[in-house]
Amino acid sequence: MSSDREALKAEFLKAAGLAGAERVPLSGDASTRSYERLKTPGGASLIFMDQPPAVESGVCPPDATPEQRLALGYNAASRLAAGSVAAFVATATYLHGRGLSAPEIIAHDVGAGLCVLEDLGDGLFATLVANGQDERPLYEAAVDVQVALQAEEPPAVLGEGDTAWPLLTYDTLALKVGTDTFLEWWPKFSGLAPFDDAAVAEWDALWAPVYARGEAGASVFTHRDYHAQNLLWLPERAGPARVGLLDFQDALRAHPAWDLTHLLQDARRDVSAELEAAMLARFLDARPELEREPFLADYRALAASNGARILGRVFARQAILGRLQYTTYMPRTWRYLERNLEDPAMAGLKTWFDRHVPREARA
Repeated sequence: MSSDREALKAEFLKAAGLAGAERVPLSGDASTRSYERLKTPGGASLIFMDQPPAVESGVCPPDATPEQRLALGYNAASRLAAGSVAAFVATATYLHGRGLSAPEIIAHDVGAGLCVLEDLGDGLFATLVANGQDERPLYEAAVDVQVALQAEEPPAVLGEGDTAWPLLTYDTLALKVGTDTFLEWWPKFSGLAPFDDAAVAEWDALWAPVYARGEAGASVFTHRDYHAQNLLWLPERAGPARVGLLDFQDALRAHPAWDLTHLLQDARRDVSAELEAAMLARFLDARPELEREPFLADYRALAASNGARILGRVFARQAILGRLQYTTYMPRTWRYLERNLEDPAMAGLKTWFDRHVPREARA
């Protein structure tokens, strides 16, 4: 870290009245953010988030055309927030206002890319289940958060002032750009030859109805990265607030199934088909206005799209960049994808994968 950046962080903490806090680095993820735990002289524990601005490509202007988004780069095309502190603060404020457990914002500087927030602890769902805690109550609570989030239409803009952030739609372009990363990165990782023009054209035609259904159904606030490593158990709280929410700055308006695909087909841990079915039933029982079979068809189709995106953009790309730990998640993700492709409605895509990605080329 540059000395200039460190000096900026120290000045920010001083202005927030936290100059005397002990700073303990925390392990990060694949993003450009970093975190520290602050331990104040009075015994309080806080989280310090550092997201250097201008590290990632630009975000999507609300009125940008598809051509403009593609020219701006992946973040704009897929409507990612590029780690924006404004997006994080605005989304946290919205979630707090809904009675949900996003971290309270203690101090922030959008221009500097710095934020101090409430410390919700270390009780990640993934860690608790790995240590033997019964997973079902955790997943039930996570599903109940989805029901609560979807109970009212979200606003067009989250936050206000310097933290105003548009809640854009997870539209056809965003879905396509993400799914298409499989075409770019999987051959490079697996040693396959690049897909030819005919294969790409067939891929585009087969996925087009999935993207259209995803955009047509985009009606609810969507966390976008809703899985066991971004959810914390807070048993001292009540109802949906028992679930602490992290890493939500990329939120969009999306299909009601989208967050469930992340939760119930978690690329980083096994979720059994039995638990998946039980949680989908719980969700649909709480939302009787949704037509069950069309919803489940959309769920499987969007989960397949997401699986292809994760295998390409997240895992294959990261492995090529030297982060080989991501290869351990690939077989699980392929199993989820193959489960979705067993849906008769996905027969064309199943045939495409069987023809162009043989078993030996699936990690």
